[in-house]
Amino acid sequence: MGQKMLMKGNEAIAEAAIQAGCRFFFGYPITPQNQIPEYMSKRMPKVEGGCFLQAESEVAAINMVYGAAGAGARVMTSSSSPGISLKQEGISYIVGAELPCVIVNMVRGGPGLGSIQPAQSDYYQSTRGGGHGDYRMLVLAPSSVQEAVELTQQAFDLADKYRNPVLVMGDGLIGQMMEPVEMPEYVKPELPEKTWAATGWKPGCGRERAVINSLYIDPSVLEQHNRKLFAKYAVMEREECRWQEEMTDDADFVIVAYGTTARIARSAMRKLRDKGIKAGLIRPITLWPFPNAPIQKAAEHAKAFLTVEMSMGQMVDDVRLAVNGKKPVEFYGRTGGIVPTVREIVEQIENMAKEAK
Repeated sequence: MGQKMLMKGNEAIAEAAIQAGCRFFFGYPITPQNQIPEYMSKRMPKVEGGCFLQAESEVAAINMVYGAAGAGARVMTSSSSPGISLKQEGISYIVGAELPCVIVNMVRGGPGLGSIQPAQSDYYQSTRGGGHGDYRMLVLAPSSVQEAVELTQQAFDLADKYRNPVLVMGDGLIGQMMEPVEMPEYVKPELPEKTWAATGWKPGCGRERAVINSLYIDPSVLEQHNRKLFAKYAVMEREECRWQEEMTDDADFVIVAYGTTARIARSAMRKLRDKGIKAGLIRPITLWPFPNAPIQKAAEHAKAFLTVEMSMGQMVDDVRLAVNGKKPVEFYGRTGGIVPTVREIVEQIENMAKEAK
């Protein structure tokens, strides 16, 4: 770790990516993530081998990512909700071709153009595979600028490890807030050599021609390919699931929240404890794979759960699936770019406590 710097979330993510060896960035402006391409446009030309290109559209940007990833480069793109929607076809192609890359989504209110205010309403899109076909991506959800830096760097390693895109999903607040950050010294782990990359081929060069492709005309071959992909996803589920728990061991009421919302929920949890109500917090760090285990464990003793989101309710479905009907799961959300308050969450749990008596 180096000296602490005060950095805006978007800029910290961009610098973390460069430190992790990202040398290609393709993007297109959209609020509230504009500082990422802006920062990259200044920094990348000064980095050896660095390439920044503002594409003519989000669709063009993701297909440029496809090309750079196919050549074995560390590459990133970023956008916000409507822009990520436009990238979905390309993301599906990249997954189908088993290419590593990092995609950052700073979520804003929707549907449609919605607003430029923060939201968490892209949970379905991110965790269910927003493009066509059967596929999954690791989805990392930071709740601070420091964590955004660390998860962005880890995203490149995970992408290379699994030959799969990794999505870093932050609500718009994460991108816009400024916090003290220690930029970690990046140490690249041992990762498989990219023998699959299309880096130029000549007869007699001693290796097979690399073919980057997601098209399988024979149904049996495509089925075999999908089964191979899902075997890989099963490893991700087993090895990469991450979460944080606070005061859940004796909790009667467990709040489930992620990103910035989890920070607000943590303050609510402490106020509830001061009032004598045993509240706890489970914060998913990976939205996929979703941390079912701690929720199932808490369901053995908790009276009820409250899922808090900046949406009309999306992650709540996964919480209910994890609880599997053992205990009530309630939802509280604000939408349109409005952020839930500590007082609102405290009142929700207080009402649940009265009903539980």
